[in-house]
Amino acid sequence: MESLSFSSMKSMLIEARGSLNSRLSGFEPLALVFTPLITLFLGQVIGSVLGVVHEKGLKACLVGFIMGFFKKIPGVQSYIDAEKQKVVDQLQSGGNSKKNNWAKELPVKGLGSQVLEKMETEKRNDPTWQGKCSGTVYIGGSESEGHFTLINQACSMFAHTNPLHIDVFQSVVRFESEVVAMTAALLGSKEAVSGEEICGNMTSGGTESIVLAVKSSRDYMKYKKGIKRPEMIIPESGHSAYDKAAQYFNIKLWRVPVGKDFRADVKAMRRHINRNTIMIVGSAPGFPHGIIDPIEELGQLALSYGICFHVDLCLGGFVLPFARKLGYEIPAFDFSVKGVTSISVDVHKYGLAPKGTSTVLYRNHEIRKHQFVAVTEWSGGLYVSPTIAGSRPGSLVAGAWAAMMSLGEEGYLENTGKIMEASKRLEEGVRGISELFVVGKPDMTIVAFGSKALDIFEVNDIMSSKGWHLNALQRPNSIHICVTLQHVPVVNDFLQDLREAVETVKANPGPITGGLAPIYGAAGKMPDRGMVNELLVSFMDSQY
Repeated sequence: MESLSFSSMKSMLIEARGSLNSRLSGFEPLALVFTPLITLFLGQVIGSVLGVVHEKGLKACLVGFIMGFFKKIPGVQSYIDAEKQKVVDQLQSGGNSKKNNWAKELPVKGLGSQVLEKMETEKRNDPTWQGKCSGTVYIGGSESEGHFTLINQACSMFAHTNPLHIDVFQSVVRFESEVVAMTAALLGSKEAVSGEEICGNMTSGGTESIVLAVKSSRDYMKYKKGIKRPEMIIPESGHSAYDKAAQYFNIKLWRVPVGKDFRADVKAMRRHINRNTIMIVGSAPGFPHGIIDPIEELGQLALSYGICFHVDLCLGGFVLPFARKLGYEIPAFDFSVKGVTSISVDVHKYGLAPKGTSTVLYRNHEIRKHQFVAVTEWSGGLYVSPTIAGSRPGSLVAGAWAAMMSLGEEGYLENTGKIMEASKRLEEGVRGISELFVVGKPDMTIVAFGSKALDIFEVNDIMSSKGWHLNALQRPNSIHICVTLQHVPVVNDFLQDLREAVETVKANPGPITGGLAPIYGAAGKMPDRGMVNELLVSFMDSQY
């Protein structure tokens, strides 16, 4: 019976082969060879095109294609390059002439202690920053007294140390562990809902903290779900550090428009989740407008899909916990929210630590393990490192520890009260200027404002001429000030200068000489974002 079955199958195969050969006999042999190859090639091309459209969007692809076509026309590319260089030169504002005096090689004879005098001279040439900069310097008072002096002394005491050598600089290792533990305690580590396993490390700043959280989430999701083509979803207001992480780690980044209240749109973010999604992101508050995203709703979204959820608390980590204790209405934002898997917190902002200190925290050790890099096959020995940097400045770790221990809870409560009150006064003052509007409802210490009556970037140029250094924003066009302790005594001065700037632009609309309003305005309207990208890269390349 088996022999009969085999014989039948053989007959059927022979018959099928004959029928197929008969049908193909009418085609050229070369056609039979090349048609499948051409079909496969076209399939790959179409797949690649669809992939690019999926990644960049149809509008961006069409604009890029059209601009690419025009750039092929003789003379167009050289014209664009020349115009681009003009913009770069304007952005530099005479920077090239200053660079002519920069040292380009070692002095034959060292300057010895005279180098300190030279540094003092260079420092005196810096623009005035005391009370004039949005964010930038968060410690109050003069840099030669008070808290400034304390952290400078702490940094100096440990300037030679390196936490990489945990067996040698054990004091710095302890300082780092305590900074992480104290920061975590502010953000729900002591609450049962957190799992009581909160852990983390110090980093060089908010960007490194975010980059590490993204890397850890990517590798954790690969381990848990086998995701090999990772994607993450962030609101349009999410920090640019996520773009860095996406480029570094080959992650597809979806930037989702925010709602009318300028908070993350949970429903819109849900629509972008697919089988390759590794994480979503929320901010408390967001850098552009000082508005807290709906962290609890985002946490539920992350839980329902079994993905990671990072909260950017770089600005709010050392303000929101104390603002809540002072009676301000602050929505949930930390590890007390189910679904939150990691948090970034800058100690060098409102933690009032020296620049270059931040923390990245994780809900448990299982996630954090994916942050570390261990090397077993190096001839230099076994190696393991917790962060991007190998050697790290123990001086900054010591400075952060000194800042936190010297201020204590009472100090942070007092400082938070000052900056929150100053922020509310400043917001009320801006709302009192009829030509301006405040973007959304700020939850913390950032006040962003625009105008439907004036070019807000022209207002910014006038403010710059008065010595203020504010941040220009887009979508919508606006500017913001991040209020720090430096601004507490100068809120009235700021509002007076802002009123005068508005009146000046009303009376004399149009760009001022050397102003950047035309550049910001043009960049915001330029449909080819690739060209804007090239402009930014050219500007950065010219700075060093």
